[in-house]
Amino acid sequence: MNILTLILSGLLLVPPMSAQAEIVPPDELIKSTVHEVLEIINKDKRANEVGQKKLLAFIDAEVLPHFNFEHMTKLAVGRSWRLATAEQKTALIAEFRTLLVRTYTKAFTAYQNVSVDTRAVTVSDADTEVTVKTVIHRPGAPDIPVNYEMEKTDFGWKAFDVVVEGVSLVATHRGSFAEKVQQAGIDGLIKSLVELNSGAGNNSVRKAESK
Repeated sequence: MNILTLILSGLLLVPPMSAQAEIVPPDELIKSTVHEVLEIINKDKRANEVGQKKLLAFIDAEVLPHFNFEHMTKLAVGRSWRLATAEQKTALIAEFRTLLVRTYTKAFTAYQNVSVDTRAVTVSDADTEVTVKTVIHRPGAPDIPVNYEMEKTDFGWKAFDVVVEGVSLVATHRGSFAEKVQQAGIDGLIKSLVELNSGAGNNSVRKAESK
């Protein structure tokens, strides 16, 4: 699933938009920002600690503000979300965010020399959610279809799910989250995410959750 997180992170590499700014169409947003992230990857192929830290800082500053992490976490937790307290919801969002940061940082240095085709989407003023379809081309490997589930907000289009070869990022976590909640409750799920994130051994990753 690393290719999923690679392209997902490339989706949102534009500065935050104000509520008054013109909203960039979702397909144009994906096309331009995926192109930018691929350029970054191909220019800097370092996989050392310095390269990882730079990528982490870049993701933290430029990518994360464009995810609707609350919506993503709510979908991933599923029915149990309504049973969580406000404090538990805050903790779940923070830990899920950190989990994705870890994955993005690894994914950025895992792939080079890929290209992406984005299909145009007709969006009306009344549309609040759209699916943007792309295809990832890899040298010597099968193409990968990637669908972005996007929602329109006052601050531009944001991603709340990505589907790669029919597999949803949100749904992938939903199954394991539900199992953990059934076994140990909401606090048990939070604890498992904390332990998983702490296992990365990277304090600079952990700082992303506190923002």
